[in-house]
Parts: sequence; C-alpha cells; structure tokens
Amino acid sequence: MDWSVPLADPDYGQEEEAAVLKVLRSNWLTMGAVTQEFEAQFAEEAGVKYAVAVSNATEALHLACLALGVGPGDEDITPSLSFVATSNAILYTGAEVLFADIIGPDDLTIDPDEIAGLITPRTKAIIVMHYGGYPCRMNEILAVADQLKIPVIEDAAHAPGASLEGKSLGSLGTVGCFSFFSNKNLSTGEGGMLVTDRDDLAEKVRLLRSHGMTSLTYDRHHWHAYSYGVVELGYNYRIDEIRSALGSEQLNKLSGNNARRKIWTERYWQSLADVGVGLPFLGRVGSPSYHIIPILLPSGIDRKAFMNALRSEGIQTSIHYPSTHRFTYYQSRYGVISLPRTEYVSEREVTLPLYPGMLAEQVDLVVDSVIHTIQVFLNVKSD
Repeated sequence: MDWSVPLADPDYGQEEEAAVLKVLRSNWLTMGAVTQEFEAQFAEEAGVKYAVAVSNATEALHLACLALGVGPGDEDITPSLSFVATSNAILYTGAEVLFADIIGPDDLTIDPDEIAGLITPRTKAIIVMHYGGYPCRMNEILAVADQLKIPVIEDAAHAPGASLEGKSLGSLGTVGCFSFFSNKNLSTGEGGMLVTDRDDLAEKVRLLRSHGMTSLTYDRHHWHAYSYGVVELGYNYRIDEIRSALGSEQLNKLSGNNARRKIWTERYWQSLADVGVGLPFLGRVGSPSYHIIPILLPSGIDRKAFMNALRSEGIQTSIHYPSTHRFTYYQSRYGVISLPRTEYVSEREVTLPLYPGMLAEQVDLVVDSVIHTIQVFLNVKSD
C-alpha cells in the first residue's frame, strides 16, 4: 500500500549509497576492516570499551546470555512487553524465562519491584528493555542486581543515542544489545551490536560470533594468521561489510535524527494531550531516543477498527507489543500467567508514525485523524 504517512521511513541518502559502492568496489564483502571501524565508532559513541557487531539484535541477546554462562537450570527475568526475541534468546540457552510486569500505563518499562520479587537462587541474569528508547529505572534495577551480584543485560534495541544521567543506554548494565533493523533509529536493514566494558565477555562473544574460531577469514586473507583453531561451540553470527558501512553513515546521522524525533514526539504529545488517549512517558527521564510514539486507546474503542480507520486515510499504525506471555508457544510452556499492567497496555496500545523525515503537516494529519476517529467511536458508543 502507498501510505500517505508510513509508520517508519529510514533516512538513506547519498552518503549511504557512496559507502555501499565503496565496499562493492573493494571486492571484500564479509566481515573485515569496515566492520572494525564501525565497531570502534559505535564503542566511542556509547562510551564503552568494546562493541561487537552481529547480524541482528536477537543474536546479540543470545551471545550476551551465553557469555554470562546462562544455561539449563537457570532463570532469567525479563519483561513480557517486548518483542519476542528478548525472551526467545533466553530459551535458546536452555534456561527458563520469568516474566516481570511493567510499571504501568505512564511508564511501559519493567518494574524494579517486580524484578526483586522474582529473584530466586536460579536467577542468572536480568534482561531489561528500554521500551521506545525511554530509560528503564536503571538505578533501582542495578541496586537490586548489584546487591545479589546478578548481571544485567540491556535490550537497547530501541535506544541508540539515548542516555540516562549522562551515560548511554546499553552501557549501564553488564552488556548492552542494539538492533539495526530497517525501522530502527540506526538502520542497516538487518544488524545488531553488543557492547560491554568487560574484557572477558568481549573475547567470549567474538569467539562465539564466528564458529569459535581463533582467527577470521579477513585475518588469513591479510596473512595475520595462516590457519585457525576452534575453541568454542560457536555460531555464524557475523555481520557483513555492506551493513557495517551503512551503520557508520547512519551513526553519523543519529544525533540529529533523534533530535527530530523528539520534535515530532512533543508535537504529538501537545496535540493529543486533551483527547482522551493515554500518552506514556510524558514524565520522561534522561535523554530518550524517541524510537516510537505509543498511545493508549480509551476503554471501549475497538483497536482493530481504530487502526483500520486510520489505514483508510493512508496512515500506517502498528502495535508494540502483543504480550509475549500470551503467545501460544509461551502459554503452552508456562501456562496462564497474570501480568495485569502489561495486559492492560498491550490490549490498548497503538503506535503512530514517527521518523526523522516527517513533515509537520504529516504529524498534524495523523493527529487530526486520531482525534476524529476517537470522537466518532465515542459518539457511536454513547448513542
């Protein structure tokens, strides 16, 4: 469908075209010097010692769990209000998931009190998710984790360029994991990054990323090594040079694009303040990345009908997210779990269009459509 206002739209231009063409002309496409440069650039921006590029954020989360020793018999605590990859990555290791509820409709991130109540002797890690690029309550979470010496993995898929108290999201816990999927603030189509300050974790992740091999094809090509050993049961989670080249150019634009996302988010908030929709994160802390703009529909409005009404006007919307604990697979594994705040939000949330290249008139079109649709539905209900 040709949308008047799409949900997301990556900011690609001549810089990205030139970077990709340079890689193609180099005749070296697999992971090499361009990736190393992207990793160094990302580590500097994030304020960490190490950044390890991978093919997607799911792999970053999986490697984070493996590097921290998560495995059969262990439990990891994580929110249900997240993309399913967050919890899937735990299951890949043979460990089990413990789902924590969110704070509430004004803050859609994991509740620190819930985390504290779920910790058992089997708890191996806590995975938080900075929903929409808005910081979790990291001071409270880290206080609980540090006291019990439990590592914290930050799912920062939504949060490149975001910070809390001057520190980048992803750098606050033990490991941070970022996504470069096509709708993300930093987009390479597919791709991800794992960041950490720990030497041992960085070394482990680099081994696991490429079959547990002691040298890479790039090293052997440049005669930095002539053979290789295999010291871990690793995976093929490598990124390629084309996506790394895109990532470097996107990183150069990140700060400016996040600033534009903030402008459009605040325009939405101001325009929708008195129309009866919930506006999470109005009491925001830190410097978010403003990845998405979620609203919560009033009780009694059919969400599918609402989204179809906007669709008829050429406005694309989405849902972030269906509750993971209610998916068929997770119910078959864990049975019925009650997370009332997560369920309340998950049943009412609608994501409106947001991207740096939006125009003011596009934001206003979405706002007008939201207001008109809600008024129509509420009037029909009252009749």
